[in-house]
Amino acid sequence: MGFSFQIQDGFFAGYQKLVREEVIPYQKKILGDEIEGVEKSHAIENFKIAAKESEGEFYGMVFQDSDVAKWIEAASYSLQVQYDEKLDRELDELIALIGRAQEPDGYLDTYFTVKEPEHKWQNLCEAHELYCAGHMMEAAAAHFQATGKTALLDIMKKNADHICSVFGEGKKRGYPGHPEVELALMRLYQATGDEKYKDMAAFFVRERGAEPNYFVEELENRDWCVWSRDPVNKEYHQCHKPVTEQETAVGHAVRAVYLYSGMADVARAEKDETLQKACKRLWDNITQKQMYLTGGIGSTVLGEAFTKDYDLPNDTAYAETCAAVGLIFFAKRMLQAEKNGGYADVMERALYNGVLAGMSLDGKKFFYVNPLQVKPGYSGEIVTHKHDLPDRPAWFGCACCPPNVARLLMSLSDYIWEETETGGEKMLYSHLFVGGVYQSEGVRIKVETAYPAEGEVSYMVEEATVKAGLAIRIPAWSFHYEIRVNGKEETAEIRDGYAYLSSGLKAGDRIVLKLDMTPRKVYANLNVSGDAGKVALQRGPFVYCFEGVDNGGNLDFLRADRDGKITETIKEDRVLGKITALRLDGKILKRKDELYSFERPEESPFILTAVPYYMWDNRGVNGMKVWMEEQ
Repeated sequence: MGFSFQIQDGFFAGYQKLVREEVIPYQKKILGDEIEGVEKSHAIENFKIAAKESEGEFYGMVFQDSDVAKWIEAASYSLQVQYDEKLDRELDELIALIGRAQEPDGYLDTYFTVKEPEHKWQNLCEAHELYCAGHMMEAAAAHFQATGKTALLDIMKKNADHICSVFGEGKKRGYPGHPEVELALMRLYQATGDEKYKDMAAFFVRERGAEPNYFVEELENRDWCVWSRDPVNKEYHQCHKPVTEQETAVGHAVRAVYLYSGMADVARAEKDETLQKACKRLWDNITQKQMYLTGGIGSTVLGEAFTKDYDLPNDTAYAETCAAVGLIFFAKRMLQAEKNGGYADVMERALYNGVLAGMSLDGKKFFYVNPLQVKPGYSGEIVTHKHDLPDRPAWFGCACCPPNVARLLMSLSDYIWEETETGGEKMLYSHLFVGGVYQSEGVRIKVETAYPAEGEVSYMVEEATVKAGLAIRIPAWSFHYEIRVNGKEETAEIRDGYAYLSSGLKAGDRIVLKLDMTPRKVYANLNVSGDAGKVALQRGPFVYCFEGVDNGGNLDFLRADRDGKITETIKEDRVLGKITALRLDGKILKRKDELYSFERPEESPFILTAVPYYMWDNRGVNGMKVWMEEQ
């Protein structure tokens, strides 16, 4: 049972056009070392060396292959959105190169083929072999889905078969230091129907955390390392307990949500309620106690990791872009298991804020780290704030985030709708509000909306030759809503955050949802010490921020009035375009020269201006705050 959704609205269709025309070609040139002045990649060259078509040494991170895999995935989805003969040919050529770099037994990893062939599969803790394989499996599934071609799928089936011959019951124990292959094997299983890939994914999930600890045993049997990480730090690798016993999200945040996504896939495929309950516990811990307002997760630079509940500092936040992408992966899988609007609310929050902020508006610069507060001269310079850059770089030595953003945006149609069938009746779930055309067997719906700028979404049923119902998410931020069917107000059944229409869809039906886009003040749980006494602003799915360029320079001198009103204003900006900005009554304090004083600073009325968080750092380096002190 399949369906498609073609994005046609002004917002995400514009983003997909940007990725197709700018980001994908730009990233391909970087992977081929064709752009001067940015971090060297050498990723494609590594495959040429592995294929013995070029001479030289491996260069880059041990997981450099994964950048190529994610680019292939993004480019494949791009072909699905809009065919491009040149891009199709480039993909075929790159995939053929990957095939020539693959070893006869199916092994595929340029780091070990070129640099350390004697050390294959000896260091799962650090060496990312399974991680790289996973990303290439995802690319293979995407390329097959988009084009129907099997070249890369055949390569990665051969690779997965090799992995299945090495690991499993009665074979080598172990699991990846960086989870990813678990969810990738599940995608390969879905693409091929071969159960051994599902079984391999389940083995990696269930072996994790078993005693004796595999990473400790592994270290005892080798005398070499990649980074000298402490394998006894079991929480960092999420192997401190069997996954079904884990209750709190710990360790490296990207690894965690990739793992949890794989767990959710296995739980759903095998109807494993114990594993599904573990996913729910971990989801609740992340989203209720360890998630930033922007959907960012992983609060510390030390290990790019979760720390403790409610530890969410703003100016030293890590909140890696990849972690927001991974949280969306996890949210989608939780939605597949349980139709609850809370999962889609988080998916939307991470998408519109945590992910979009990771790329500049022109698609040429990227954030790896996404702070919620920046002060030029401090951020990116003080040793404790080195990671929180005030300006997006063009590329990174560790370049996992840019292609991750590209592949998510080009595959966004897979997250907007979902279709289930029970007793011959379809139920269509509208998770995200994006204009375009939904098509499945017997059903065609055209969605028109100016969302996220405006809150009206229109669903025009153009075909309904099968019995089908519609469930529309009502976001938690929309305090009021209205649904009209063919001009008449509809009293829909609200269940777990979705409005279920009482009658089946008929051709010619027009369903209109009106959401409440009133800007809101947001206050954090009092346990979040960094946000105590502060306020943030949100309108619809967008979290807003204050930038120095709109507020007279130094944000440290500003305060929001406790009882101040929020007003909307249409702002015409040369860089940002036409946007809805928010204004908030506030004060500006007068600076004193003394380091300390017995006198309260003088204050004057001041109107604070806020813009959507994802747009920050597109108008030059300046200060930024999501949370503003309130008095």
